Amino acid sequence: MGIQIPRGTQDILPGEIEKWQYVEQKAREMCIRYGYEEIRTPIFESTELFVRGVGETTDIVQKEMYTFQDRGERSITLRPEGTAPTVRAFTEKKLYGLPEQPTKLYYIGPMFRYERPQAGRMRQFYQFGIEALGSNDPAIDVEVIALAMELYQSLGLKELTLVINSLGDAESRTNHKQALIEHFKQQINEFCPDCQTRLEKNPLRILDCKQDHEHELIQNAPSILDYLNEDSKQYFANVKAYLTAMGIDYIVDPTLVRGLDYYNHTAFEIMSNAKGFGAITTLSGGGRYNGLVEEIGGPETPGIGFALSIERLLMALEAEEISLPIQNDIDCYFVTHGEKAQFQSTVLLYELRKAGFTADKDYLNRKMRGQFRSADRKNAKFTAVLGESEIEKGIVAMKNMDTGEQTEIQIDQLVSFLNSKLH
Repeated sequence: MGIQIPRGTQDILPGEIEKWQYVEQKAREMCIRYGYEEIRTPIFESTELFVRGVGETTDIVQKEMYTFQDRGERSITLRPEGTAPTVRAFTEKKLYGLPEQPTKLYYIGPMFRYERPQAGRMRQFYQFGIEALGSNDPAIDVEVIALAMELYQSLGLKELTLVINSLGDAESRTNHKQALIEHFKQQINEFCPDCQTRLEKNPLRILDCKQDHEHELIQNAPSILDYLNEDSKQYFANVKAYLTAMGIDYIVDPTLVRGLDYYNHTAFEIMSNAKGFGAITTLSGGGRYNGLVEEIGGPETPGIGFALSIERLLMALEAEEISLPIQNDIDCYFVTHGEKAQFQSTVLLYELRKAGFTADKDYLNRKMRGQFRSADRKNAKFTAVLGESEIEKGIVAMKNMDTGEQTEIQIDQLVSFLNSKLH
């Protein structure tokens, strides 16, 4: 038996990769419009970064990270998410000292979590995310949400729901935390071992428990919205006012708890309502994290961001039966007969590619009929037919594959001919 791909990973082959490239390019174009610049961080980082940055009580740190000792006996982890590495780079490279603030960054790349593979949930998955660091203005919270929504909509998705919540500031969260402890502690033995551990450390995590989410105490737990102080209430009111003014529909869900410890104030998720999308409807999520930079060793710096799964985005497109406008054709395919024609076509192919055309030829010495079939499979717009007689005359026969029209031109006019027909 041959070597097989590891469980929870995938090969993205030609025919499928073009969809990935298309949505990634759309994401990059959206970031340019909104003023975000790309950052690329290492695929592996110090384990401590994620313990401190993601949160010691999170499922990611406790159960899902790929962690190993390197040859220097350092604890290294394959990155499970993109925010902590981005903030680490922001802090280490002192981007907070740049004159233009806030610092607005985006990333696209693979992440790694050891969890049970299922549709849209892989052990190696691809994330697109943005981070805006340096502003406490609720307007930038809405900018981040708007970018996410507009990206989905630009790809044609319509069955979307934006869900928002406020986790409040430190004071609000402290008061809510105490209320949750009082609420759960008398019956905490009815919950899973993880929830029992989290009761004192981070009871908010209990609300996000996958095992006990139907428990009555979770269903009627104290709402964070009842513990917001005046500043937090005003902040949340401003976020909602911006969304309303911009025509972005939303639902307030007081039970929305993001799976990472560093969030405060605004938290949000975008769901797919598409029929057949699956039981897990979340497409993306994010929120504000005003204490994360300090936790990683930087100065007091507010931040907000979101991340989406490319896999789940493609699933949503499929569920809504949206076909992306993928260009899978080429400009010219050489059909040749004879050694001289094969030699000449190789030189001409190089010239066409240098001139900016997509072009190809046969490399298997197939008969001309087989070469025309190959041109069809590659959706060639033109075929350039070269044989011994064409070489002697210094011409090439150009066939329009849509109309069947054939024109003989001088070989040295090939580039200008295609320019006139295609550009």
